[in-house]
Amino acid sequence: MSDGQVLRGREKERELLDGLVTSARSGHSGVVVLTGEPGIGKSALLEHVSVEAAGCRVLRVAGVESEMELAFAGLHQMCSPLWDGAERLPEPQASALGVAFGLRAGSAPDGFLVGLAVLNLLADAAAEQPLVCLVDDAQWLDKASARVLAFVARRVAAESVVLVFAARPSDDDTWTGLREVVVHGLPLAEARALLESSATQSLDVRVRDRILGETHGNPLALLELPHLFSATELAFGPEARAPRSVTTRMEEGFRRRLMSLPEISRIALLAAAAEPLGDADLLRRATHDLGIDLAPALLPAELAGLVEMRETVGFRHPLVRSVTYWSAEPADRQAVHRALADVTDPLRDPDRRAWHRASASIGPDEEVAGELETCADRAMSHGGLSAAAAFLERAAALTAEPAVRVRRELAAAEAMLHAGTFEAALRVLAAARLAPLSDRERARADVLRAQIGFAVNRGNEALPLLLAAARRLESFDIEHALDCYLDALTAVLFAGRSAAGPRALEVAQASLGALSPASARKGDALLEGVSVLFTDGYASAVPLLRRSMDVFDSDDLSIDEGLRSLWLAAVVASNLWDDEAWNRLGMRHLEIAREVGSLSALPLALNTRVFVELFRGRLSAAAALVEEIATVDEVAESRLTPYGAIGLAAFRGHEDEAAPMMSAASKDVAARGEGIGVALTSWARALLCNGLGRYPEALQAAREAVASSERIGVLHWGLTELVEAAARAGELSAAIDACQRLSEMTHASGTEWALGVGARCEALVSKGDRAEVLFREAIDHLERTSARVEVARARLLYGEWLRREGRRRDARRELRSAHDVLRGMGLDAFAERARWELAATGERVRKRVDVARPELTPQEMHIARLAADGLTNQEIGAQLFISPRTVEWHMGKVLAKLGVTTRRHLRDALRTAFPESQLLSSS
Repeated sequence: MSDGQVLRGREKERELLDGLVTSARSGHSGVVVLTGEPGIGKSALLEHVSVEAAGCRVLRVAGVESEMELAFAGLHQMCSPLWDGAERLPEPQASALGVAFGLRAGSAPDGFLVGLAVLNLLADAAAEQPLVCLVDDAQWLDKASARVLAFVARRVAAESVVLVFAARPSDDDTWTGLREVVVHGLPLAEARALLESSATQSLDVRVRDRILGETHGNPLALLELPHLFSATELAFGPEARAPRSVTTRMEEGFRRRLMSLPEISRIALLAAAAEPLGDADLLRRATHDLGIDLAPALLPAELAGLVEMRETVGFRHPLVRSVTYWSAEPADRQAVHRALADVTDPLRDPDRRAWHRASASIGPDEEVAGELETCADRAMSHGGLSAAAAFLERAAALTAEPAVRVRRELAAAEAMLHAGTFEAALRVLAAARLAPLSDRERARADVLRAQIGFAVNRGNEALPLLLAAARRLESFDIEHALDCYLDALTAVLFAGRSAAGPRALEVAQASLGALSPASARKGDALLEGVSVLFTDGYASAVPLLRRSMDVFDSDDLSIDEGLRSLWLAAVVASNLWDDEAWNRLGMRHLEIAREVGSLSALPLALNTRVFVELFRGRLSAAAALVEEIATVDEVAESRLTPYGAIGLAAFRGHEDEAAPMMSAASKDVAARGEGIGVALTSWARALLCNGLGRYPEALQAAREAVASSERIGVLHWGLTELVEAAARAGELSAAIDACQRLSEMTHASGTEWALGVGARCEALVSKGDRAEVLFREAIDHLERTSARVEVARARLLYGEWLRREGRRRDARRELRSAHDVLRGMGLDAFAERARWELAATGERVRKRVDVARPELTPQEMHIARLAADGLTNQEIGAQLFISPRTVEWHMGKVLAKLGVTTRRHLRDALRTAFPESQLLSSS
């Protein structure tokens, strides 16, 4: 806390903050979150940064508790001075930001597009002059602004931007991962000096020591608490009283000081507390309507050190604002809000006017409720989901008509669901269910409850609710019912065999009963194919599944259809062993998710894409996607299990990397009842152990994968690993049983990939000439596919069989080929297994020694790949959620490491340095 112009006892904090500003002047970014209790000095440190930031442009914003429901209010406050630079943003970003701020019409922008726009807006401004952004009371920012600023803070790198946030400690994870500095109390000597400088009379030693002990060096408390003691206490020591926190004592002191003011001063101060912007002109007009002259009325509050009145009206501390507001009588608060509503421009600031009107309402008021609902529509169009939810919940509370109230409550719950505030959504949904509901409303409530359950705990909780909702909807909204059935089947896929309540067969039968021959929508074709898979089996479903896959593999696919069903269509392609369709559908899903900036779809699309690249043997491309997933998860606050990272570690055969992830994922998915997670993690463990030659462990894991799988998902992968593990572990009967189950699928599919895998597995349970014919047949089929890993594994198994048959020369040829390809692709465990086998034939093969090559980080590799594919810095930045300046910074390091000077030589340099990686052009 400052004493005159002196900031006492903050040498370390000042050194850190001064270093950030100095670094910004040198072209680097810096972020820090200052946390600490009220009054600890966070605001004083922000003021210090502002003073020290000579030559920098300083932007300031402060969160205000009453503004927490107004979407992008804080962000708008920060970015308004930079708005002229918005014309240089890419159009999607400029449009998203304009819509978010209510300056353009348009559909609700995705949060990450708004974040990317703000990042680039700050980066462009910082290119002209270092930028210092100071955010006080960050815990009270509206959620939309807080998320965007946290996104920006995590993405700044090579821009001359400093962001300093000051926030109270809380359980909110918005700022998690950012550098945090906890601001503690002043050292004892500094605290004593500050206390003595603030006391108006000499302190009894016991009083002084008690204050020092209670405040723990809190500067504001040291300045305020001496004024809370009576003259008797100051002279003779403290009176006996129940222990209270420092914050409580400060609040009491402010309340006591407030109560000593004239009534008109308290009303004027209350008006200032209810008006978040400190707009002095608006306050003058509001208090005039209350019969109060603002300046004279606030003078006693200014003299009491509670408020300052300049161009704006500012409180000494947020505690003063909250004490002023909540200690007032409800009737006084309503009167103040009514006056503020009357003088707030309904055209320039309709949302605040409506909020004031709502706060002034005593009971139900349909006019105000309707106005709030309009505000919610406006907030939704700006992307302010949390704000829309708040407006709708408040509108429902002011609604007398039960049917209208239920409609608003359901809309509020839906907005809360999309905003990710699941507990609040459940609370509002529970309130809605207390009223009589129509069939349509009950179905909508069931769907919302299921969607919340699916978001929190994929599968188990959602499935029965989705099924019930679909059945209820059939009689009056068949298309919505069919969509619910498709969602229910997706929930079945996630829940796997661990699903409670209705099982896959029940959902499938109900879906087929609802479908009609006239159903022509793409999703309906997918619904029919997957349903028949569960009712009649794989062979019967193949023609329908192939038709549904073809329907989605077309150019006339809408964005809504793609986001809703492309993931499931890609899963179907994988289960049909159609490698090319799997590649196209997965890529299309990813393209659509990126195009519209759907953070809910991106993690799933990227994880799916990882597995396409893994089976193609493009582990470098898969690693780049895993790096991108980490970025998206950070931005999207995704709870998706890191399947892509687990798969990559399993293919690499790196047990030290894979085992911790698999262990953590197994516990997580089992606790959530996410059967697909259990199956996929078990399959990955089986793959890992097969590569390491630990066949009994692989067999156990493969059995778990198969037991946890439904008919669609990873069952085919689990059976493939089970056959190999059982055959190598000497469990021939288990291998034969799994091979027969797999053969039914591979023959029904009939693709080159399916026939190749089927022949390879059958060869493992065959003998003599029959085995050799099957191995050669497997290799022949698989070489016609893009599944390079499958070909190499077939050659490895064939080589192992040849060695056991005593045909060492033939074995060496196959094993050498398998070893070179597996090592080149980065499947280290399988490559080492091939090396062991080669050694057993008498051929000495050295362990892999990596040749000297540039050491690119995963992000540098990803940027290099995209740049080599022809993307501009702006396009790369948009895909990776970083600014073009940061892309250019990384590119400078990439070119230097590769020893080239221009991008024209980048593609050749990458292929020379990483000949085996096939990292270019992931389409």
